[in-house]
Amino acid sequence: MKEPSEHDLDRVDRRILQLLQKDGRMTNAELAASVHVSPATCHRRTQRLFDDGYIKGVRAQIAPEKVERSALVLVGVVLDRSTPESFRTFEAAIRKLKFVLDCHLVAGDFDFFLKIRVRDINDFNRMHGDQLISLPGVRQTRTFFVMKEVVDNAPLDF
Repeated sequence: MKEPSEHDLDRVDRRILQLLQKDGRMTNAELAASVHVSPATCHRRTQRLFDDGYIKGVRAQIAPEKVERSALVLVGVVLDRSTPESFRTFEAAIRKLKFVLDCHLVAGDFDFFLKIRVRDINDFNRMHGDQLISLPGVRQTRTFFVMKEVVDNAPLDF
């Protein structure tokens, strides 16, 4: 039986991905039973999904409130210039800030959109004043405090 290539996922591979996306702690035996293949076949397929880059990693989802990071803040950033060099410089600097969870280059009113977790508004205010607005090339920021997380990190639908 031919194993699927990198661009040829079959229904078993897709089901493995879907199940692991919902519960990354499933054992190989549980996963194999759920997709109706032998544990050896399941392990080989799962390893190939890692090797081919379909699965980027596995990690625990930490409850933010348990580690004093319950405030979720979204920040739109406008740079003073829209050049490849200014983008590279900003991106290099933002990668060093551990409180930034996500940073996306976007089209529209902002150049970048950030997702940040902090303790509270005072914590954000300090970080904003000390670190965010002093990043290279930052002309303007617009801050959005999340009132309620309706959908967060939902599984991909495929």
